[in-house]
Amino acid sequence: MLAAPAFIGAVIVYVPYALWGWHPSPTTRFGDPVRWMGAVLILLALPVLADFLLRFVSEGHGTPMPLAPPRRLVTGGVFRYVRNPGYLAAIAILLGQALLLGSGPILLYTGAMALAFHLFVLWVEEPALRRTFGATYDAYRRQVPRWLPRRPRRTGDTDPPTPKRVREDGDHRAHH
Repeated sequence: MLAAPAFIGAVIVYVPYALWGWHPSPTTRFGDPVRWMGAVLILLALPVLADFLLRFVSEGHGTPMPLAPPRRLVTGGVFRYVRNPGYLAAIAILLGQALLLGSGPILLYTGAMALAFHLFVLWVEEPALRRTFGATYDAYRRQVPRWLPRRPRRTGDTDPPTPKRVREDGDHRAHH
């Protein structure tokens, strides 16, 4: 479990510090609205990141790290709104740091990490989830967007449908 926080710390704490030293740009003023937007982004992303990490352990019985992946598909909490909340939280924190500090290098790093996360999700994570969880993941994927959070489609639902719930609703498309 310590590997995941260490990796996240390296990505969202150490690298930005190494790039910029967490010193505000000389042209950035304390009252600048862009700085405050950066601080708000960081503060909003922290609980998402915490929920992401805790759900992998409590609901998934594993970690976000490939060496100890979850044994169950994680669909609760922030995963009800978006399939990749950890990556989104990391990008929000990086973008928040770039805005808060007025740092071009951190902004460029944020863009590079967003692209790296996207490609990793497409080429590694999603194929692995399909192999591991099959129809359950396919049903979840149809209900929850990859990157742009939204409310669950059906009122009253707290979790996306599993293949069993899809069958109970009369929709047999997930069961070829």
